[in-house]
Amino acid sequence: MSEFLASIPDALVCFIVCFAKIVEITIQSLKTCMMVKGQRLKAAGLGFIECTIWGLVISTIIGTLGDDYILLVFYCIGYATGLFLGSTIENKIALGTSNLELIANDKSTEKITAYLRENNKGYTVFEGHGSTDKMNMIFIVLPRKETPKTLKGIRASCDNQVFVAVSEVSKYAGGYGLVK
Repeated sequence: MSEFLASIPDALVCFIVCFAKIVEITIQSLKTCMMVKGQRLKAAGLGFIECTIWGLVISTIIGTLGDDYILLVFYCIGYATGLFLGSTIENKIALGTSNLELIANDKSTEKITAYLRENNKGYTVFEGHGSTDKMNMIFIVLPRKETPKTLKGIRASCDNQVFVAVSEVSKYAGGYGLVK
């Protein structure tokens, strides 16, 4: 690989290194997300591809980065672009499961639970007390891909009269429509 890179113009080497780094770091970002979310087999496959790119291209030029500042700049641009692209792709494919915690008054709770029943979403309601009034907590666990649409529907159903906290769920068992 070193001989090949030495035989082509320096400008093209910079673009090859930048592109290889973008692909490698994008894959690395997705692999990390998959590992965290328990998708070990997919993560291992991506790790193999990432390692292949590293072995073929990046390791070949790593020793020369300190001598060639233009190549270093392209390497860094590739790295930063790969991070951005990887996180953007992961956000689009929305791996994993979300936990929605809603706090609403009785009137909004009725509207929210009606919306959830109509859309076949499981939920649990707990009665509680806020600083001034009786409030209800509504817990919903659903695939992360469904979170934006569900939140939009919830907010519309109760005229946005709800407090919402969203977090990621790493593991769960049982539940309405969620047995895993």
